[in-house]
Amino acid sequence: MSKSVRKSVLPAKTHGYEFGGPPVVFAATVALPILCYLFAFVCNDVSGCPVPSALQPRSLTLAKLKEEVGWPQDGFWGLASWRVTGFVLAYYLLSLVLQAALPGIVQQGTQLRSGARLEYKFNAFSSAMTVLAGAAIGTYLHGPDFALWTFIWDNYTQLLTVNLGIAYALASFVYYRSFTVKAGNKHKRELAAGGHTGNLIYDWFIGRELNPRITIPIIGTIDIKAFCELRPGMLGWVLLDLTFVAHQYKLYGFVSDSMILITLFQSVYVFDALWMEPSILSQMDITTDGFGFMLAFGDLVWLPFIYSLQARYLAIYPVQLGIPGVAGVFAVQGLGYWIFRAANNEKNRFRTNPKDPRIEHLQYTETQSGGTLLTSGWWGFSRHPNYLGDFIMAWSYSLPTGIAGYIVKHGSPVVMSHGDLVDGEGAISGGLVKQQVLQGEARGWGMLITYFYVLYFGILLVHRELRDEEACKRKYGKDWEKYQEKVRWRILPGIY
Repeated sequence: MSKSVRKSVLPAKTHGYEFGGPPVVFAATVALPILCYLFAFVCNDVSGCPVPSALQPRSLTLAKLKEEVGWPQDGFWGLASWRVTGFVLAYYLLSLVLQAALPGIVQQGTQLRSGARLEYKFNAFSSAMTVLAGAAIGTYLHGPDFALWTFIWDNYTQLLTVNLGIAYALASFVYYRSFTVKAGNKHKRELAAGGHTGNLIYDWFIGRELNPRITIPIIGTIDIKAFCELRPGMLGWVLLDLTFVAHQYKLYGFVSDSMILITLFQSVYVFDALWMEPSILSQMDITTDGFGFMLAFGDLVWLPFIYSLQARYLAIYPVQLGIPGVAGVFAVQGLGYWIFRAANNEKNRFRTNPKDPRIEHLQYTETQSGGTLLTSGWWGFSRHPNYLGDFIMAWSYSLPTGIAGYIVKHGSPVVMSHGDLVDGEGAISGGLVKQQVLQGEARGWGMLITYFYVLYFGILLVHRELRDEEACKRKYGKDWEKYQEKVRWRILPGIY
């Protein structure tokens, strides 16, 4: 590619490394998948959460650890399965078919550097409802033994492996294909501002091409980034939660109020995102970031498997909150959701129709680039009020697990009736299952797993906020500095 042509397909403004550069993104590429497997193995239905050896490191042996984590008998080969791979690929194909076949709204994205706009078809909500309707019919006919739920539970680790493989494959495919982007191409392909540093591992991780698309026979054109953003992973998150609900019911004959809360809250979050699918067009993931391993892994692996950890925990150790506990968690969730949705609605209404009676009273400042920045309402409260709502909601996903941790003791089956949850030692006996689950010395240590989401999400939001700030500084220049004087606080007034 000549220098003149290369210059014409690159952004006018580029920026340096993010996330600590190549060494950090390489470490993340290796460490984050390992962390997913770590959570899958150290919190299980074989020995406990965390496994007993983690609490007694001096007596730890490799053989004992492999027994406690339920390590596959055929070793690393047991982490994958051709059969599971086939079913996962069929699930992805179903998602593609539903996007193509079901009716939806077509909307143009934000203006690209070339001045063009890409078209997007939105029907993620109806697609998800179609899949869930099928799952509901199957559950009605077969109860918790419906093949979908038992398949997911029995092949949890293999499902993790297959989705991880898809993430690696997609990242490699779009990276290789990004070198075919030509100036003035009819498909409106462009490179992302941050993904063409020349460092292979960094660009592969961040993503070189802004909106990679492929055309599949019969199905049509698919925007890979938009597809991954809200379809396989988001719906997969709900399916995992429902699997854990079914497994808890299968073990104990009831579904605990804590499990109902977590599944309800997380499902509402997912359905809200699917219903508001067009709003992704204004998000940084779509407008700014390229599509590489960071988004592929985050959408297809990290989100469904890490975000559902709490429900997986409760599948083995049900927690009954009672009316006061339920009310408290509802209050946390309600507050967070109100802030999150109110702030996003205010921003979207202002961007689409500034004369909307609901937001026309808001104050704003105009920038030299022709944009406008809200300085009152939620966006005068802080520069990222939606992140505050998101973080508050994150707590409602973990609080229902209480002071987490359990040990599994195998023995004679204990028949248990509904309501006989916990005995004097904090033990839970599963109906016809030959095991007893009690907290014992594991109490509290399980919070490292069930509350990991809160810690991670807080770090994610702060990092995302810092990236937003840098992007706005580049875009608005001195106008952003003036805006910061009017809206001082980043997320939470008085604290940050």
